[in-house]
Amino acid sequence: MKPLLNTLFVTTQGAYLAREGETVAVRVERETVLRVPIHTLEGIVCLGQVSCSPPLLGLCCERNVTVSFLDERGRFWARVQGPVSGNVLLRREQYRRADDLLASAEIARAIVIAKIANSRNVILRALRDHPHLAGAHALQQAANELAALLESLRRPLPLDTVRGREGDAARKYFAVFDHLITAQKQDFRFLERSRRPPLDRMNALLSFFYALLTHDVISALESVGLDPAVGYLHRDRPGRPGLALDLMEEFRAFLCDRLALSLVNRQQVRGTGFATVETGAVFMDDHTRKEVLVAYQKRKQEEIQHPFIKEKVAVGLLPFVQARLLARHLRGDLEGYPPFLWR
Repeated sequence: MKPLLNTLFVTTQGAYLAREGETVAVRVERETVLRVPIHTLEGIVCLGQVSCSPPLLGLCCERNVTVSFLDERGRFWARVQGPVSGNVLLRREQYRRADDLLASAEIARAIVIAKIANSRNVILRALRDHPHLAGAHALQQAANELAALLESLRRPLPLDTVRGREGDAARKYFAVFDHLITAQKQDFRFLERSRRPPLDRMNALLSFFYALLTHDVISALESVGLDPAVGYLHRDRPGRPGLALDLMEEFRAFLCDRLALSLVNRQQVRGTGFATVETGAVFMDDHTRKEVLVAYQKRKQEEIQHPFIKEKVAVGLLPFVQARLLARHLRGDLEGYPPFLWR
């Protein structure tokens, strides 16, 4: 099992990252404010105007530490990584399956089943924990509709039909998402999912978490030798990590949505920590972004019982487990791909 290492998030604008022996030195206005041993890191995420020295980038490439550059709002810019030591036979099989619509549909169906089931569990847990929740009837109806979609996915279906079911489920889930917000309703009212750019505070929070999850899933796929760009549910598009987006679907509700709701409902983030620019886009301020990053890292350290391998696994390692299971399926060791189903 891969050890759960840390991701270093650098949010201070104007920070400079340099190499000092076997450590990463974070400098602000030429003063070193933090030193982190390279062996304790699995990735570095630079948000906004953060730069790195060439010697540090070289060290990271040697030690397989991926450096990602995002803007302050979490939108991806670029990645720096060393040579990918993937198994060429595994990747060839990945590409063959992607070219076979029937094979793609089977993997996509498993992923969509997990996405819908996990989204439904978010709703059901809210109903269980808050039986008198405003909008309980709408939430129960959405849970029933998601259950019907799951039933329709029990048998093999064409890829386009699977993708249609996924779209239907997402619409039904987000149509009742506002009912899951139980505090700060004036500041965090959710009308619909908006991405580029996010048009309200909850969408800004969700989009930021999804960007962090993308970084983690890409690293997981590369660690087992899979190509993050070639997916099954998400078809090829230049510049899009299709397979990473596929695998993310299993974790969006379980990890990102639940954490966003928890931060809002427990009032750990406040509406005053967001700003709206002239275009109508909504973004977090520096303080809120740091609070969110700390919460994300803490969540990744929690442990759960993995439903398939029956072992205790840190939440942060779930993408690596699923990437390995997918690789085993592609190699023929597993008859079908077992997605992550949150119990």
